[in-house]
Amino acid sequence: MANSIYKVNKGINQSIEFKGLKAQYIWYLGGGVIVLMIVFAAMYIAGLPPLLCIGVIGILGTVLVMKIYRMSHKYGEFGMMKALAARQLPAALRWRSRRFFIKDKNTV
Repeated sequence: MANSIYKVNKGINQSIEFKGLKAQYIWYLGGGVIVLMIVFAAMYIAGLPPLLCIGVIGILGTVLVMKIYRMSHKYGEFGMMKALAARQLPAALRWRSRRFFIKDKNTV
């Protein structure tokens, strides 16, 4: 089997990346595009001029892409989840009594 026709897959156990977007940010961008298409359809059905609809969606789409790429580069694959988890931690724990630290003789 010296002449194998199969190539070695060197991307095993690596996160998905598409044009600089990593992991979950690809899904965020896809979901944002779908939401923008729904907003465009709603604006068009409401009777707004098509050029206005295209302009608004173009501006919102540009902002969406810029924000998603900025988050992807800032947080990376797992950084946003870590940042959200760190935000939920309290800054300090305060006890006004020592009851928590004193062992009661009746308890084991």
